[in-house]
Amino acid sequence: MRVSRAQADENRERIIDTAAQLFREKGFDGIGLNDLMQAAGLTRGGFYGHFESKQDLAVQACRRALQANAVTLGDGLREGLATFVDGYLSDAHCADAGGGCALAALAADVARQDESLRAVLRDGVARFATALESQVAGATEAERRDAALASLAMLVGAVILARAVGDASLSADLRAAARRGVLAHAG
Repeated sequence: MRVSRAQADENRERIIDTAAQLFREKGFDGIGLNDLMQAAGLTRGGFYGHFESKQDLAVQACRRALQANAVTLGDGLREGLATFVDGYLSDAHCADAGGGCALAALAADVARQDESLRAVLRDGVARFATALESQVAGATEAERRDAALASLAMLVGAVILARAVGDASLSADLRAAARRGVLAHAG
């Protein structure tokens, strides 16, 4: 049975959205194409009609997840740096790798992937840092850039470690220390 072009486009978008969530949740190698397509409500047979490879899908899904990051970041920073930091370092965000920040969920995986994925992540890091530059102190552009990069590293690193340690108290301590560090840079 042939599907319309509109239905094919809708299926493609659903696959990318599903992959963006599942890759953040399970990593690129943590889910196979069969399970991914099933989660999207489709069969594996249609995969190669939409994508050249799993790597092609990973690039597009990572880009989609980072676009969602940009929206969340912009919305959050409109409320102020402290409010954004509280949300980013929250228990809820730490518990929701699949719906949370793609940088925190995928950075370690991307480090083991090819340049196409690294380029997508690099763009996401650059956008995040640029957004933070308007929220941090510094007498010069270079000082604000340094403060933004340090803040970004503290935020993402704290979430990665908080998720990994398996100890609620240490997780909370890591995030509280990162909050203090980031807010020390507030403009």
